[in-house]
Amino acid sequence: MTRSPQSHRHFGLLGATGVGIGAIVGGGILALAGVAFQTTGPSAIVAFALNGAIAFITVFSFAELAARFPQSGGTYTYARKVLTVEAAFAVGWIVWFASVVAAVLYAMGFAVFFVPLLEQILILVNGEAPAWLGGRGALVFYALAAVGFYVWRLTRSAAGGGQWETVGKVIVFGVIILAGFLALAAEAPPPGELAARFRPFFLEGFGGLAQAMGYTFIALQGFDLIAAVGGEVKRPRRNLPRAMFLSLGAALVIYLPLLFLIVAVGAPGRPVAEVAAENPEIIVAVAARNFMGSAGYWLVVAAGILSMLSALQANLLAASRFARTMGSDRTLPQRYARLAPGTGTPTAAIWLSAAVVTFLLVAVPNVAVAGAVASLIFLTCFSLTHLIGYLARKRTGRPLAFRTPWFPAIPVVGGAACMAIALYQAVAVPQAGVLAALWLSVGAVFYALHLAPRARVVDASSEGRDPQIMRLRGRRPVVLTPIANPASAEMLVTMAKALAPPDVARVQLLSVVGSLEDPPGNGLRRGIRDAQAVLGGALSTAVDVELRPEALITLHEDPWNEIARVAEATRCESLLLGVGHLDDSLMTGPLARLIGAVDADVVIMRAPQDWKPEQARRILIPSRGGRDQSPVRARLLGSLLRTASRDVAYMGVVTANVGSSVHKRAMRDLERLARDEVGESAHAELVIGDDVVAQVASRAEETDLLILGFHRRGRRRAVFSSLMLEIARATTCPLVMISHRRGASVLPDRSLLSKVSLAER
Repeated sequence: MTRSPQSHRHFGLLGATGVGIGAIVGGGILALAGVAFQTTGPSAIVAFALNGAIAFITVFSFAELAARFPQSGGTYTYARKVLTVEAAFAVGWIVWFASVVAAVLYAMGFAVFFVPLLEQILILVNGEAPAWLGGRGALVFYALAAVGFYVWRLTRSAAGGGQWETVGKVIVFGVIILAGFLALAAEAPPPGELAARFRPFFLEGFGGLAQAMGYTFIALQGFDLIAAVGGEVKRPRRNLPRAMFLSLGAALVIYLPLLFLIVAVGAPGRPVAEVAAENPEIIVAVAARNFMGSAGYWLVVAAGILSMLSALQANLLAASRFARTMGSDRTLPQRYARLAPGTGTPTAAIWLSAAVVTFLLVAVPNVAVAGAVASLIFLTCFSLTHLIGYLARKRTGRPLAFRTPWFPAIPVVGGAACMAIALYQAVAVPQAGVLAALWLSVGAVFYALHLAPRARVVDASSEGRDPQIMRLRGRRPVVLTPIANPASAEMLVTMAKALAPPDVARVQLLSVVGSLEDPPGNGLRRGIRDAQAVLGGALSTAVDVELRPEALITLHEDPWNEIARVAEATRCESLLLGVGHLDDSLMTGPLARLIGAVDADVVIMRAPQDWKPEQARRILIPSRGGRDQSPVRARLLGSLLRTASRDVAYMGVVTANVGSSVHKRAMRDLERLARDEVGESAHAELVIGDDVVAQVASRAEETDLLILGFHRRGRRRAVFSSLMLEIARATTCPLVMISHRRGASVLPDRSLLSKVSLAER
């Protein structure tokens, strides 16, 4: 799995804050202030203030999660840690799309503000400007040029270049606000006259205020993009929360005074709602011209251009990081996780995001509906972030870094408020709800048909490497370990600990007394004493390795059926078994019937009685690239790699007569399997030969642990192939045989079944 090395943390506090300010400040208020004033009158100031309060509440949940999980991906990463991989994909799919749509809106916004500037330049040079400068085709061209420029910058530098646009627009807004207050001071209207300009304050009552809030909340979106690049921020547990609060605070410090000045001096002699109705898209420019003259108008145009460009850059940057993080987890194809050598930029992820932006710019004429979709999605994800923050705190306790105060009131109130506004958006703009549902449906089909198998494998590996993920998800899986032979107790207990880390999972030791006869043979009492001795020794070993298992003794005349019953009763996730020898009876005997009956992953151990997982430094996995057993194998390997680095080799055997193209394909499948299950540290080996058993046995002589997979074909059906048993008998090294539960989805095996002779998956 691709991970961000520390050297890629290039954003300091100011850089991270700049990402947020670049996304928030400017574009939203320039586009939406007129709509807000037209809807609710001067109380638009209150609408922005209330949205600011809701946004501040939301920042608390984002800040705690960002400090807890200082990685790139934002809401997607949090969902993957706390929810299922399927839910994480859904969140990532729609948040990535929302960032892309926001980039479309800001690219078109730049084009709209660029037109009057271009027209003025041409008038000064030629005396006139052609009418086509503001046509649809020209606007798309300007927008595509801006997108192309920032794609070029983002692929050249991991930080996306400088932030002169952000600094420039903040300065311009500061000048406009200062000029407005100077104009108000120069006019010095009597208090009564000034108050009259704010009447009627609530133009349409509470309903109009609520409607204005729904329209304008998106103007405060952008602090979440800081979390999207969290893996690239220095000292993230300190800087991420601060950057979020600073960026949102900066936006409100600019927005609220500017809105006040639009009412106080920007619409002299007329109600502000009336002026906004006539000029909804340029109300800020009209107001600035009223108290600054033409210079004010052009300052707003300059602010608009800078605001749209900085927001475009921030959303393209965030979208590419969403795609890159999802590629790392295989919830998007892996190629989008790769970093370009030299620059360290996710070039493929940047081009993917830019390609979708380009398509939408050309194909979607009504970007207003797309903007409503983005607003709806962001609000829904904000609500989900509050839920994730609540679950993470309840399941793992208070974090060591940033903590949300007044818990759980903050996430409950914030989540409810965001969801209420989202529902309003869905009702007010029904096309937004339809498009969001359509996009999510497309993603669900794409995930199920193409992404799910590999994503689940990487997710299983993540759980093995970091068991706290299971705790965050509210899972406490059970590993059922039947023990009948005292000699194998130590080996099984230490393996059970590797599969079920303390405080996260449970180990259930089981001993079944199968002899139920009583006097005169006293077999039952003797069997109970023997079972107590076996479990007593196993518990002593568990104490030595700091494991606290549960122990159970049951009575049943058929131990195999009893193990299956206990497995169902405990809903165990894994069944760990030990075997002393391997013979043909395994293919059709009671062990095969037990494995066919349980709905759990099965791990079968054959190893010396004093063997411990720590001794498995060199691990060999014969495979033909199939993925039937990938989830359980990835979780097992993740558990082993959690405690120590190991040399993991995936081995394939192909015959010489199948041709070089088949060899290349087999090697590619092995390498892909190794990366998914282990990461870049694993390696693949392809051996040319006709005798699979001999090749594997020879390679296993220098191996500390051999892992083989076997299929399950249902109840009372053979589960072990003759090839797997031959390999097991031909080797003497410690052996683990694994099988994934029958109910799980698997990837169809496309790995040359008829052409390549390889060991059983």
